[in-house]
Amino acid sequence: MTTPDYETDYYAWAMHQAAAIRAKDVAALDIEHVAEAIETVGMNEKRAISRQLQRLLAHLLKWCYQPTHRTPSWRRTIRQARNTIADVLEYSHSLRHYPAQRVPLAYQRARRDAADDTGLPLATFPEGCPWTVAQVLDEEFLPEA
Repeated sequence: MTTPDYETDYYAWAMHQAAAIRAKDVAALDIEHVAEAIETVGMNEKRAISRQLQRLLAHLLKWCYQPTHRTPSWRRTIRQARNTIADVLEYSHSLRHYPAQRVPLAYQRARRDAADDTGLPLATFPEGCPWTVAQVLDEEFLPEA
């Protein structure tokens, strides 16, 4: 059997590498690519938090600045974003401070998204995030106008 190639069949390569690790077959390991794949998993966790923070903050802004347009789907989106962040943090404890690091950039992006989604001028929304990280992640928190 030939060894699957990382570049042409990632899934087969990953399954082969997992089997080699379990068998403690160091000679069969593609160490450099295995290390890269593991690093990618970590980066994906960070990206998931960043994406969900941006989504969450945009919806909190819309909730706050368009109270007459509130819908159950907005509330559901807010809850789902918080749940996704909580799930990542539950399994990656070392990232527990990451949301606080990412809020400033995520908020700037969310602010632009909220302006696009609502049609309101960008200046309508505060330049800096008006909520604490604890409030943003608190499953009970919904801002008022």
